[in-house]
Amino acid sequence: MAQGNALVLEGGGFRGMFTSGVLDVLQEHGLYDFESVWGVSAGALNAACFKSRQIGRAMRIMLAYRDDRRFMSFWSLATTGDLAGGEFMYEEIQNHLDPGDNLAFNESDLRMFVVASDVVFGTPAYLECKTFPEDVRKLRASASLPLVSQMVNIEGHRYLDGGTTDSIPFEMALGTSPTQLPGGYVPARRALVVITQDRAYEKDGFNERLSIRSHRYDGYPYYLDALKTRADRYNAQRARLFDLEGQADSPVLVIAPERPVEVATNEGHGGKLLDLYLQGRRQVEARLAEIDAFLAQGGEGSL
Repeated sequence: MAQGNALVLEGGGFRGMFTSGVLDVLQEHGLYDFESVWGVSAGALNAACFKSRQIGRAMRIMLAYRDDRRFMSFWSLATTGDLAGGEFMYEEIQNHLDPGDNLAFNESDLRMFVVASDVVFGTPAYLECKTFPEDVRKLRASASLPLVSQMVNIEGHRYLDGGTTDSIPFEMALGTSPTQLPGGYVPARRALVVITQDRAYEKDGFNERLSIRSHRYDGYPYYLDALKTRADRYNAQRARLFDLEGQADSPVLVIAPERPVEVATNEGHGGKLLDLYLQGRRQVEARLAEIDAFLAQGGEGSL
């Protein structure tokens, strides 16, 4: 039996600044009425900051380190094998430069799941983050982009970016996905879904074709199939989301950028990032009453 609310956060590298703006306003108004949060790639970082109730942290990290070559750069790719420097992001920043509040994270009742792609099977994996720092590696797995990242090994599985197999896991959160639910998870009655491309966007599959042509994953035929079909599956998933949103008494409420996003996955322009963050803030500020009424139907109201 469904119960409560889920928060679902798409990834997209620095497009996650939009999500940061959304979540900061939710927190500033005490809108924490969620039983679970689902993050993909950059959405996983935002999810972690939301679970530990660190307002502004995800935005600060992306804005402060956008032009630090240790954070995301071809220098990092050449020296570490990862475009997004894993040790710098998940060790130096996480524990020292702008540390996550592990105590608050671990004491929170909010269940957090991140999506990664199992490279051997070409399927999504929904990894629960229960305690930090032990589970920080799962964030890294979710955000390890194909072609420009090393695979992340966890308990014998090889993982890369979750966006390849489930970019917007609203169906898993609602229990309508054919994939088996994580252990002990009760599907949500309603899901607040934050996406990082405008509603008119259609994916063309260019990045996936680059990964395929690199022949880096020729030994993983199921993952190659996932890359080949990713654009079509992504566009179809968005169509299902918008169709569901349009139904009477819909179980989803979608927050999306109002205009095409001009921020690149590895954007270095601070003005563009700040503008996108403010777009997310303005969206929620204008829709606070709508969001609170929606959440109240899935659980207790918060305002």
